[in-house]
Amino acid sequence: MAKPLLSEELWERIEPLLPPDPPKPKGGRPRIPNRQAFIGILFVLRTGCPWEYFPKELGCGSGMTCWRRLRDWQAAGVWGKIWRVLLDELGLADEIDWSKVAIDSCSVRALFGGRKPAPIPRIAVKMARSGMLSAMVRERPWASRTPARTSMILKQRSP
Repeated sequence: MAKPLLSEELWERIEPLLPPDPPKPKGGRPRIPNRQAFIGILFVLRTGCPWEYFPKELGCGSGMTCWRRLRDWQAAGVWGKIWRVLLDELGLADEIDWSKVAIDSCSVRALFGGRKPAPIPRIAVKMARSGMLSAMVRERPWASRTPARTSMILKQRSP
């Protein structure tokens, strides 16, 4: 049997962080349980499978259902909360190898875009005037010059 995507222990940590199901005053189809939707999301993120090709045999609903739950949880800030809780637990257990940590713009905001790069000096060859450019300025090929009108009808010869 394949390794489960979500262990019971991990689900117990994540479940309290999820928002409650919205009320359904008009009834309708029952929602897929949060755990099943979470497993579906993990499956797509782990395998790289497109949402359209999500296998219904997993019992997690359709790919669109899982995608909507992913979108809603992202808007509610669930993923950031999960990340912080799990990172805190790893830090308290001294399980983080700080020699392999990298910080990028997703982790730390760069205020005002950081330092401005120095201007790139021009190369002498590029500073010289282009012979093609000066010819185009003199010639102006786009100016309309129409030749004098000519007759398109050939005169018939008289015998």
